[in-house]
Amino acid sequence: MIDRYATPEMRTLWSEANTYRVWLEVELAATEAWEALGEVPAGTTAALREAAAAAPLDDAFAERVAELEALTRHDIVAFTRALTERLGEGARFVHLGLTSTDVVDTAQNLRLREALRLVLDDVRALRGEVRRLAVAHKHTPCIGRTHGIHAEPMTFGLKFLNLYAALGRDLGRLERAREAVSVAMLSGSVGTYAHVPPEVEEIVAARLGLAVDPVTNQTVARDRHGEALAALALLGTTVERAALEIRHLQRSEVREAQEGFAKGQTGSSSMPHKKNPIASENLTGIARLLRSNLHAALENVALWHERDISHSAVERVILPDATTVASYAVRRLTRVLRDLVVDPARMLVNLDALHGLVYSQRVLHELIDAGLAREAAYEVVQRASLASWQTGRHLRDELQGDPACTLDDARLAAAFDPAWYLRHVDAIYARFGL
Repeated sequence: MIDRYATPEMRTLWSEANTYRVWLEVELAATEAWEALGEVPAGTTAALREAAAAAPLDDAFAERVAELEALTRHDIVAFTRALTERLGEGARFVHLGLTSTDVVDTAQNLRLREALRLVLDDVRALRGEVRRLAVAHKHTPCIGRTHGIHAEPMTFGLKFLNLYAALGRDLGRLERAREAVSVAMLSGSVGTYAHVPPEVEEIVAARLGLAVDPVTNQTVARDRHGEALAALALLGTTVERAALEIRHLQRSEVREAQEGFAKGQTGSSSMPHKKNPIASENLTGIARLLRSNLHAALENVALWHERDISHSAVERVILPDATTVASYAVRRLTRVLRDLVVDPARMLVNLDALHGLVYSQRVLHELIDAGLAREAAYEVVQRASLASWQTGRHLRDELQGDPACTLDDARLAAAFDPAWYLRHVDAIYARFGL
């Protein structure tokens, strides 16, 4: 991922040098398992760990692996040769009985597990900010919109409560996806354990905090990774839902909420008055990236027979990119919401912008309750509503001048009280303990 969207933690996690550090972690866990089974001299793993601590696998090591890979055209072979140079004689016991994918897949799952942990932490922080806004605006009245058109009164807080609930589902999906990829595979060529017994895999998995993948061929099945990318893509849609709402609310004709505008910030190189929802627009684009990465992950599931590497090049891009931009997007949305400028007064203006038309359903029900047939009541309210659209007069005034409207003034006025629409808001919040 380009630096513009890279968080510091993800940049370090997915760096080339860290790739080799995690590979070494898997290799040494396997060497330690062999040692426990009496197949490697006692003290070998400790000596290798000591050597690695004295000469950590840094950027210079990564450059050396690249040099050797240019010759061998095989990344693990280049890695093990560079390890021998770096760690000395004891490195000959590294990679005993393993095939490349045993190391690469197990190490990749370790990093993906950590990447998802970081994203989960970010989502929890975002959800906390969303909770704050939901509570703060629990009873802030505003107009609800369907199809982009004013519908009926609601509260501004309900928008955030919906987002709070969605993020809760995202957390559940991410946690399940993290569990799905948290598996170790050290089953050797074509997954038969011919050169490495299952005991080695079990010891390695326990040491790394992973579960044993119960059956593999020569790769960990990529539906596990597809589940992770699906969870990230769905998280992206949640982010986009929030971003799209803010973009709409910031429109000049709406102006109910807007992104914070920092001192010294500019909105346009040509128009000094501009304050644009640039962060929300950026997040809409990021969501597109997350969805496109999911498509690539799904294409990776079906491989030839027991092993091919058609998935490898794809994963080198999509796993770092998807987790990185997901973390970036969640953090940026958290900042947007923390600085969000909310205008309740403007919400009240917009609530009555259609001169009472948004109360048409309640008037309809009141007329039915007063004895009119539904069709007749609907005709009365629709006729008055169309007249209100054309004249700009308040719907209540149009109805009062219609002899077919059977409601007295007090009952008609009560039908235009926004508080009636909001009487169950507390009950909705109670479902979330808020």
